Amino acid sequence: MQVPTSLVGFYFTLFVLICLVCYGGYESTLRLFTYLELQLRYAIVRIKIIILSRKIRKQLVKDTDNYSKLIKELKNGR
Repeated sequence: MQVPTSLVGFYFTLFVLICLVCYGGYESTLRLFTYLELQLRYAIVRIKIIILSRKIRKQLVKDTDNYSKLIKELKNGR
């Protein structure tokens, strides 16, 4: 008799959770999952910051070109 792969993964995950609770206790296990959740959220925020900084840099480059043109036009107009 062969056990389906999805059940093996489920039983392995359940076994790891039970071992964590037995070794560290219920509170420590909850703190571990809270820490992992915060680390995941922080990683997502860092990725968003990187994407936003690239977008802002591109916009600043465009604005700098426009600003330089404006300064030249104002100097030539005087």
